[in-house]
Amino acid sequence: MATFNEILNIGNGINLNLIKTDKFKSNLISLYMEMPLNRDMVTKNALIPLVLKRGTNKYNTTLEVERSLEELYGGQLSLNINKKGERHVLRFTIESPKGIYVDDEEYFYDVISFLKEIVYNPYVEDGGFKKEYVDQEKENLKRIIEGKINDKRSYAITRCIEEMCKNEKYSIYEYGYVEDLDSIDNKNLYEHYKSILENSPIEIFYIGNYDNKMIDHIKNTFKMDRGNIIKVPREKITDAVQTKNMVYEDMQINQGKLVIGYRTGIPYEDNLYNALLVSSEILGGGPNSKLFRTVREKESLAYYINSKIYKYKSIMLIDAGIDFDKFEKTLEITREQIDELKEGIFTDEDIEIAKKAIVTSLKSVTDSNYLISEFFLSQVLSNDNRSVAEMIEDILNVSREEIIEASNKINVDTIYFLKNENL
Repeated sequence: MATFNEILNIGNGINLNLIKTDKFKSNLISLYMEMPLNRDMVTKNALIPLVLKRGTNKYNTTLEVERSLEELYGGQLSLNINKKGERHVLRFTIESPKGIYVDDEEYFYDVISFLKEIVYNPYVEDGGFKKEYVDQEKENLKRIIEGKINDKRSYAITRCIEEMCKNEKYSIYEYGYVEDLDSIDNKNLYEHYKSILENSPIEIFYIGNYDNKMIDHIKNTFKMDRGNIIKVPREKITDAVQTKNMVYEDMQINQGKLVIGYRTGIPYEDNLYNALLVSSEILGGGPNSKLFRTVREKESLAYYINSKIYKYKSIMLIDAGIDFDKFEKTLEITREQIDELKEGIFTDEDIEIAKKAIVTSLKSVTDSNYLISEFFLSQVLSNDNRSVAEMIEDILNVSREEIIEASNKINVDTIYFLKNENL
């Protein structure tokens, strides 16, 4: 089990994280750039990975990029942008077979150089990205943004967060906004990317087998002169609910989407955060949870219902798919179940099942190179040095009293209901 992360600083604001494992038949290298989640930059940030994957100075077209990956024994290249709390994180990942399985022990050095080409040497024409690529990817990003409405459950969760965190950066949509696209061109987008390269914290993760020669190659490949590195601020956590929001939205749909947002005020640095995770799992973590047993099975009010803690912002969301006329009843029973949680009305078996589910989820982190990379990125972003085993131990040590204490910090903030426009 890969649970140890060796961290080496290789330059101004660039860290190399090494996780040695022989569990998989492939090696993976990911490079993450960390940026503040700002409204005026979010759409540019989201457009960048779409443009960068189109070509580099050496490989000018998507076809040339794909051919080069095939020559690297079918290496898989992935670029994306993700919201991690109030951070915007740009990710570059390549995964390819270990040399022993392709009878070529040295080729992964070429994989690392290829990733450098993607990140450091984008295709540039006349002082900007290739105009054709930018124009095409602006259309693709527009479709992505407009397409968020297609998955109604995901859309409802996004909308609840937007309303709940209206005056906070966490409300910003990770893929940006259509109205920003007209002001973005190939030159100002390229200037923006250069500033990201120059000033953003960079975390590189290598998962697989390595020796000192490989470490030196990675360090030398990604080392670069940079400017002042920005410090991305920690999210502000609040437990204060000034005014409870009730938001209704109409749409031509067949099933209502209810999302309830709660403030907890328990940051992930707090020892009580582990108890909050267990509390949420008891409440709505799965088929043995209080909400599932009452709202779905006993009362037949919901097609699905669950609760989830959003780590970086310390909020909890309950989301459910319900018939439109079951709205009030679902709210009532959900309140009752949370009140029971606060009063300690749950069994030792509930605690055991909840802890087991969290432990299983933590253990699954080691099921793939990519999940390991994402796990350790989360640890870096939250300044958490614990291993998976240590996190599991902390969960198992959570007491009933701590669960009750954490539950009593859960306060409803926003109720969002997506319903049929004809009702």
